[in-house]
Amino acid sequence: MTWTADNKFLEDDRFSVYGKLAPKSKADFAFVQHMIHHMTDDGVAVVLLPHGVLFRGAAEGAIREYIIDKQNYLDAVIGLPAKCFMGTSIPVACLVFKKNRGENKDNVCFIDASMYYEPGKNQNRLRDEDIDRIVNAYTERKNIEKFCHIASIQEIRDNGFNCNIPRYVNALEQEEEINVDAVKLQLEELYAKSSQIDKQLEGFFKQLKGN
Repeated sequence: MTWTADNKFLEDDRFSVYGKLAPKSKADFAFVQHMIHHMTDDGVAVVLLPHGVLFRGAAEGAIREYIIDKQNYLDAVIGLPAKCFMGTSIPVACLVFKKNRGENKDNVCFIDASMYYEPGKNQNRLRDEDIDRIVNAYTERKNIEKFCHIASIQEIRDNGFNCNIPRYVNALEQEEEINVDAVKLQLEELYAKSSQIDKQLEGFFKQLKGN
């Protein structure tokens, strides 16, 4: 969504501490800032946003850095499957914010749940087992290969506060390594066999013409 991003909002308590406003063309962080402002001391806010908020720079990057490094409110980033919500087909990121993060204040939980769902014709659906998988990973906060990574705040700093999930969770299947020399040898053998077959066929054609 768009919004005015008028400089007068820099005097508003919801936005002033960040020193930056969400850009006019992308009001995502304005919503987040509003929610954070109204959280109680033990409050929790959960918001669904497009993945761009996780890695876009400029003002959004500055706001994201402040939330993580100064406020330390970002508790989890969960990537959900595409086509799970009415009105949009894009995959959505679920961000969990907590004011009191307790023993988890030194880390952020990254989960890539984009591959776990029941496909539908017009809309995909999270099954009970998919929800349980996400909730268990979030509450247990242990690294799970290709699904969950518990990133230290320092690791996020080292990544320039870029919270794009693939930076922390590699969910792609590793492709089998190709032995180029072996493939080249196979091609040479196939080419040699092909040449032999061509010669045999040429002999057959001559016989047919002779008949």
